[in-house]
Amino acid sequence: MHYETGVANHLGNRNSNQDRFDIVETDEGVLLVLADGMGGHIGGEIAAQALVDIARDRYLNSTRPVAQPGRFLTAIIQATHDALVSYAAEQGSDNIPGTTAVLCLVQNGQIDWAHVGDSRLYLFRDGLPVFRTTDHSYVEQLYQQGIIRRSEQDTHPRRNHITQCIGALPQAPEVEVGKGKKLRVGDIVLLCSDGLWGALDDAQLGLMLRQEGSLDEVLEHMAMRAEQISYPHSDNISVIALRLTSLAAAEPRPRPPEPPKPVPESKPATPHVDDAKLQSAIAQIEEVLRTYQDELKR
Repeated sequence: MHYETGVANHLGNRNSNQDRFDIVETDEGVLLVLADGMGGHIGGEIAAQALVDIARDRYLNSTRPVAQPGRFLTAIIQATHDALVSYAAEQGSDNIPGTTAVLCLVQNGQIDWAHVGDSRLYLFRDGLPVFRTTDHSYVEQLYQQGIIRRSEQDTHPRRNHITQCIGALPQAPEVEVGKGKKLRVGDIVLLCSDGLWGALDDAQLGLMLRQEGSLDEVLEHMAMRAEQISYPHSDNISVIALRLTSLAAAEPRPRPPEPPKPVPESKPATPHVDDAKLQSAIAQIEEVLRTYQDELKR
């Protein structure tokens, strides 16, 4: 499997950046992680960083490829929640840091994912959003119940109210898990915080992904555009993506060369010399020397 990755992150019109993300690459696959720390709670950046750190550590120390991706990703979210609850207890505080989470494991030509909150995962194919996660939010519930239209979600007064998150409350969140979507060459898996999708709809995102340039350049333009549209109320904007370029097996990473083995000392072998040829060569050299000596005397 060959691929290209890209990232972009903007502060927006905020005093601090509580988004965190990571792309963890191994010979067996890639783990994409994105977290949006909850600004309404103390320590949102702590919660987001905890998810990223725990995800990286668990993936790098796991047996790969991961046999049960859904269970593996859910365990990362659960471990992060437990760590945040313990952190608050150690601080003697009732305020548990909170964060959203979206994780995607890419291996064996397919993706598995898990998410909590309103940070999203998209799968784009030929510029079309063929899949995206469903937000754990109040307005999403209203839409699913038929109470509001899709167009009303972005302007609803409670559009930022999420119904599931890591931390914030003692009880563990309900994790939504997605299983085994096969990838095609050219597919783009995109993870983002609400600072991006709140400004750009699915169609706009897909159109931008079809632009020429590296994935880093495309995502940077995307984040800049979201920030401009949302000004002066832009949230932190984070987006990471992976574009599949080939399903062919990737070559294993080169190992460092082994040091050369020491060669046992031995006496150099004496070359065999033909005596007749040697005497002839000496005679020719002496003749040349006599000729030059005669010329130098003139």
